[in-house]
Amino acid sequence: MTIMVEDIMKLLCSLSGERKMKAAVKHSGKGALVTGAMAFVGGLVGGPPGLAVGGAVGGLLGAWMTSGQFKPVPQILMELPPAEQQRLFNEAAAIIRHLEWTDAVQLTALVMGSEALQQQLLAMLVNYVTKELRAEIQYDD
Repeated sequence: MTIMVEDIMKLLCSLSGERKMKAAVKHSGKGALVTGAMAFVGGLVGGPPGLAVGGAVGGLLGAWMTSGQFKPVPQILMELPPAEQQRLFNEAAAIIRHLEWTDAVQLTALVMGSEALQQQLLAMLVNYVTKELRAEIQYDD
């Protein structure tokens, strides 16, 4: 990974960390599997009423299992494979192409000094996380 990619990833981590952004990848498949399994077991054990009870309990259990699995966005960004980091770099580089920097600290200082750049980068990051990673964003206050 080139130094520029690392610099921009550090910048995006700083920016999302400052905003206390968290994201949860939606695990709807896992919830559906639990619901179906519980309905099946309920049907085997209790017949038609067991099917209804198993489906209801499974639905609640599936919803509970898949909710609240938020991770800090900086952690998610650093865990991205190099190809995804490169894609994110390309999008961010288009926004900050006019800046000149020598390291991540200087780049972060330049961006933090411009509310417009911060907003553009955050919008790009939110779009990436919600569209590409299919995650839900949450801000901790």
